[in-house]
Amino acid sequence: MLSNLKNKLVAVLGYGQEGKATARYLIKHGVTPVLFDQKPWEQWKQGEKDEIKALGVNFIFGPDCFKELTGFDIAFRSPGIRLDQVTSDKLQVTSQTKWFFEHCPSKIIGITGTKGKGTTATLISEILKLQFKISSLKFKIHLTGNIGEAQPFDFLDDLTPNDWIIYELSSFQLQDLDKSPHIAVVLMITSEHLDYHKNLDEYVEAKTAITKFQGPNDFAIYNIDYPASIKIGEIGKGTKIQISREQKLEQGCFVDGDKIILKNIVGTNFQLPTSDVLLKGSHNLENICAAVAAAAHAGASKDVIQKAINTFKGLSHRLELVTEKQGIKFYDDSISTTPETAVAAINSFFEPLILILGGSSKNSDFSELGNTIKKTKNIKAIILIGEEADSIKTSLDGFKGQILENAKNMQEIFRQIKQVASSGDVVLLSPACASFDMFKDYKDRGEQFKNLAKDF
Repeated sequence: MLSNLKNKLVAVLGYGQEGKATARYLIKHGVTPVLFDQKPWEQWKQGEKDEIKALGVNFIFGPDCFKELTGFDIAFRSPGIRLDQVTSDKLQVTSQTKWFFEHCPSKIIGITGTKGKGTTATLISEILKLQFKISSLKFKIHLTGNIGEAQPFDFLDDLTPNDWIIYELSSFQLQDLDKSPHIAVVLMITSEHLDYHKNLDEYVEAKTAITKFQGPNDFAIYNIDYPASIKIGEIGKGTKIQISREQKLEQGCFVDGDKIILKNIVGTNFQLPTSDVLLKGSHNLENICAAVAAAAHAGASKDVIQKAINTFKGLSHRLELVTEKQGIKFYDDSISTTPETAVAAINSFFEPLILILGGSSKNSDFSELGNTIKKTKNIKAIILIGEEADSIKTSLDGFKGQILENAKNMQEIFRQIKQVASSGDVVLLSPACASFDMFKDYKDRGEQFKNLAKDF
């Protein structure tokens, strides 16, 4: 696959996780790349510099590094680098994702959407892993893309036609593909990444590659509750499978009251009760429908699907049930850094709710969040933290519950929780803000929350 690159000038553009995997893969196969990254050399940590030097390859770092691509034959682009930053008549631009799709012998389940990609991809992986355990078939399941244990290049050489790849795909990765996955999953598509894409049309167009190149033996699973998702799902020649949280379907997977119904898919019909689902949030029912449809097409049985769904708690820091102590449930939604995601989290609960809000600024408008809180009857208390505490408090004028303030760290937050929480309550960390005023990042915020919740 790579032998024809050994005598060519090969560039790796961007030295993040994907760039590192690409460099390792090329060097392993006797190709000596040149590394490019727009971050100036002096800003790299010493350990990173030592790692780069140990590769034994040349590197060109700095804001204008891509101007040095003249004469190169092929460049492996990292997802965050726009095509128009590096495209030229003579330079062939590819990526880890594009190369992987062209050379992968296994069947790929590709998942894209504005929200829910990671949750859906992980759930599909968990279902197929469970099916593998009880099956006599010998195959491996790899979860990869923007999630998973390894980069695609780390296991490409070891794949067989019997293996399954579950690949979470962003618009950045999809935009230059010319091959679609065997099973394409299109979740809700709304506007996002408009700091990267010129407009919503370009964002949606970038995602169409997930279905555009499918053949009649492939499958396109798409959410018909969103117009942009329908547009993408209906492209290509793959067999169309619809999912919905809002509509009953003659064929597909949908939510009907307190049931998830799979209807007329691969000759299978069954129902699953939503009451046994651990994932919180009505939006996650859409993700479950997508995972059920994809896993059924990959050969998973009803019993396996149901068992996997009923034990799946979701991803870390995404409405994750951490523990229950003294009858109080603790949910970590630290990845919520916008008012919109906090609203979605609030709407996922009917129990008495103690809500932790605030953090560093992203210049957000909290008016809609405030209106939601004032209209929601089950919010018992709010703990306001961080730089945005005053702004959020302003939006809460008229809130009838208790407001606690001035906690300077997670230990003080939990002291306030003890003042107001009682059996039957839910404590929800869904801050609606970034974390950098009090924590290293959202993961640090969530991990501190989880550790103290477990010791409550």
